Amino acid sequence: MKSYRRELWFDIPKRRGFVNITNTLQDCVRESGIKEGLLLCNAMHITASVFINDDESGLHHDFEVWLEKLAPEKPYSQYKHNGFEDNADAHLKRTIMGREVVVAITNGKLDLGPWEQVFYGEFDGMRKKRVLVKIIGE
Repeated sequence: MKSYRRELWFDIPKRRGFVNITNTLQDCVRESGIKEGLLLCNAMHITASVFINDDESGLHHDFEVWLEKLAPEKPYSQYKHNGFEDNADAHLKRTIMGREVVVAITNGKLDLGPWEQVFYGEFDGMRKKRVLVKIIGE
């Protein structure tokens, strides 16, 4: 069995944002040389997410509105966590959107459904954050 590891770095210039990383992950699969296996992709920061969904701008807007209703950024005073930071909402949003995805690799390609894309989700941006890509297989 072969193994491949790569780190992706993101520095989102706003507090929140979504980045489609599907093509980057497919490049990792190609670089790994693995034809059959599994790809794990996970955010290495507690206020960021990796998830699978549709790449549609209206849906991304809906995520933003929905997440803000569930865990509003302000007022900062509503959260006990916000004694030294102002990012309690980002921790909650990450929990909702998830930490990682696992995608099957078949014939050297990500085995995704017809509309599925992989995204990095940022909920407390304006600083560098890391995502791990780990691929195992043959």
